[in-house]
Parts: sequence; structure tokens; C-alpha cells
Amino acid sequence: MKLIAGLGNPGKEYEKTRHNCGFLAIDALAKNLNLSITSQKFDALIATTHINGEAVMLMKPLTYMNASGSAVSQAVKFYKIQPEDILVLHDDMDLPVGSLRIRKNGSGGGQKGMKSIISSLGTDQIARIRIGVGHSEVGNHDVVPDWVLSPVSKQEKGTFDESIAQAAKAAEAWVSEPMEIVMSKYNIKKKNK
Repeated sequence: MKLIAGLGNPGKEYEKTRHNCGFLAIDALAKNLNLSITSQKFDALIATTHINGEAVMLMKPLTYMNASGSAVSQAVKFYKIQPEDILVLHDDMDLPVGSLRIRKNGSGGGQKGMKSIISSLGTDQIARIRIGVGHSEVGNHDVVPDWVLSPVSKQEKGTFDESIAQAAKAAEAWVSEPMEIVMSKYNIKKKNK
């Protein structure tokens, strides 16, 4: 079993925000696979399927971003999923809107959901797709909560939506392709404005 978890916050008020791009990417992947993510288990919305013969669970934790590790670790323990079989999709303010950065492992950086997962699983050897949401004012951490909980601007929406679509394709490719190929095919660099 492989686990693909998209991070976000449950609730209508968070649906279209920058912080929920992990949820949005999982929704896009589910749509590509003709799945609906409606089952509730492990404090998450989940759907299971097969991709190229591999059992895969899609997950949207309902624990709120900062406690994402709780939901992920429940599924990992239940199915005895190995760290190399986990992929996490999440927002990243250090990347401009439209960027994707795919990595095999690493720290959580400033992303509290990723930090929660690393802490709960006791390893940072977890693949992730970081989806750029930009930053309102680099270095001004007072505005971070308002910024990530805001929707993308009309000017950025097309670029943002395209990066969500590409993140979904990258997640699907990750199931059966070597990580190096996924990274070379789907990493997208955009310049900060």
C-alpha cells in the first residue's frame, strides 16, 4: 500500500485558500482516477484504488494542518506502510505561485503539517511535493496566517490551477516511476516577482 496525503484544513472557509493546495491536488488526482474521497477513517477522508497494479490510498487529513501527523500515522500503523511508500503534497510559501518542488526527503522547513508528520513517524525520509503559494512580504512572519488562509489572486489563479494539475499528475507518476524521473519531469521553477 502506498499513501498519498494532501494537506489542508477541513471546512468551507478554507476550501479555496493557498494553505489547502494539498487538498486541491488530491481532489484533482481523485478526479483523474474517477474516485470520490468520501470515506472517513483515520481522522481523514480517504479513497483507495490501484494505480498500475499498486494499491494506493489517497488521504485528506481532517485534523487541521498542524496535526496532520496524527491522521497519517494512524493509516501508516494500520497498513504497516513504509516511509518510502508515503508521498505528501503541501503548500510552500518559499516558492512562487506556479512552482513545484519534488523531494525524496528532508526537514519540514516552516511547514507545520509536514513537521507534524515527520514528528509522528519519527523520520524525515518521506517524499513530498511542495506547491508554491508565494509570500506576501518575504521575512514578514506577522502576515503569514492571513496570507496562507487567503485565496490566490485572480491574476495568479490560472498559474496556480496549472500547478495543482501538475502536482496531481506528479503524484500519480510517483506511484510507479522512479523518483528521479518524476522530479525531472514535474519540478517547475518560477521566478519570484
